[in-house]
Parts: sequence; C-alpha cells; structure tokens
Amino acid sequence: MGTDKSQIFQRSVKDQWYVKYEQASFPFIQKGWVLPVDRWSDFDPFILMAEDWFKRGAFSDHPHRGFQTITYVIDGRLEHIDNGGGRDILEPGDVQYMNAGWAARHAEEAVADDIAHTLQLWLNLPKHLKNTETSYQNIYAEDTPVLNVEGGSVRVFSGEFAGVIGPLQSLVPITLAEVSLGQGASYIHLLPETHNAFLYVLSGDINVGKDKTNLKKHGVATLTYEGNGDSSKVSEFKIKSNHRRSRLLIYSGTPIKEQIVPYGPFVMNTMDEIKQAYSDYHDGKFGPPAV
Repeated sequence: MGTDKSQIFQRSVKDQWYVKYEQASFPFIQKGWVLPVDRWSDFDPFILMAEDWFKRGAFSDHPHRGFQTITYVIDGRLEHIDNGGGRDILEPGDVQYMNAGWAARHAEEAVADDIAHTLQLWLNLPKHLKNTETSYQNIYAEDTPVLNVEGGSVRVFSGEFAGVIGPLQSLVPITLAEVSLGQGASYIHLLPETHNAFLYVLSGDINVGKDKTNLKKHGVATLTYEGNGDSSKVSEFKIKSNHRRSRLLIYSGTPIKEQIVPYGPFVMNTMDEIKQAYSDYHDGKFGPPAV
C-alpha cells in the first residue's frame, strides 16, 4: 500500500543565519559558530557546532565528560590521539564519533604542516548515560554507503535512508547525511517527524523546505518538526540545487528535554556535577595524558 502524501508532515525552515567568522591567535587560525552554545535548548539534542581552522598544537591533550562529539573533516588532515591507545589520521570527508561518557582524554591535532578545517558537533547525553564508558569510532569516506539520487548522491553516515544504513552508532540515535546535488537537481529528504533537525551548506546554492528558503555557502537552517508527533512517522522536505556543485550536511535527533550546564570541556546537568568533573580531572581520574 502506498504512503498517503497528504499525511506526511512537510517541513519548512524555522530559523536561518550565516556563520560569522573570527580570526584567532596561532595555532588557531579562524573560528565560527554554526550552532552557538547559548541556544542549546533550541537545538536539543545538539548543543553546539564549531567550524575551526587550526594548526598543530591547537587542540592538544584535553578532557571531556557528559556528551558526544561528531567531527567532520572538511579539509586538511586531523590526527586523533586518545589515552586509551587510539591513534589515527582522518582526511577530508571522514567523520569521527566520540562518546566522552564519564571520562575522555584526547587530542585532535593538525598533521605536520597542514591546516585542519573541521566541523565539530556536540551531542548531548541524557542524565542516565553521562557516566557510560568512553568510546571512539572513525568513519572513513570510502567506507560510508552512498545513496544515488537523480542529479546527485546522499552519503549516509548515520541513520537509514531508502534502505541505506550509515555505520555511525551513537548512544543517542541520530541521522547524519551529506547531500550533493548538481545544477537544477531536486531531492526529497525523509526524517522521523519528531526529530529536531538542522542543515549546513558546505558549498553551492539551494532552496529548501515547504517555503523554498534560499541558502548559500555558510548558511545554516533549523527545520520545523512535530515535537509531540509519532516517532514512527516520517516527515519530508525538498532540496533544490541552484548551482552545479551544492553540498550540505543534514543532522537530526530526538530532543532529550533535560536541563544542562555546558561549561568548559564538560556538559552535565548541574553546576555541582561540573565542579565534580573538574575535581576528578585534577585528581587524575581521567587517566594519563593523550600523547
């Protein structure tokens, strides 16, 4: 039996903006907030997303607790080192997932003389998962399944689209897809109707959603969704490319609906828990440095 299209929730753009960038002191080069941290309640379960350009030494050994990260490499090479013995180099199009859980300690460094250009998304953990075991997962571009669509393609990092399942397995299930479209191509993206979602334009020029909102490179849009809807139902929104090379990332997830305190490298539910995280780190409970 076919799906009744009239019953599918049609998403539109809820809010939009363009990332503003600031130059930074070496070894940092430039930074912009794709998702600013002071609006985390609007982005739930996402907390923030930073776009960074940096040289080696910018993100040396440091701790985390209470959330997850998803790092997408746009350009350059990124070396990941953690104090559990993990070490690898990610290249453009690769993604790293980290569950900081109760005590991550790692470094994210540009390789040799490269300028690393990355997007790092912070994804919240619900209170009952903030003390889970720390873990890392690298997803390489060549190992990521691709869904071919008319006039373009969809690279599936997380979630399922048209039977194509992404390899990224976060503790809080999300979807992450990279959509590439040529001039004039159109694509309808499906998401659970209860997922909070946003997109970021890496290149090109697109019209998106029921209202055909126009976005160009560095454009960000949050999408309408059914907060009290049915998680088993899908919603859809149309993307049309006005450029020969439009490329965007689309993220979605179910809101956790808990109060949080993002403070420094930690995300907890109360300030007392933040203080405990700092105390545990200084007492050596996060383990040895990542070198």
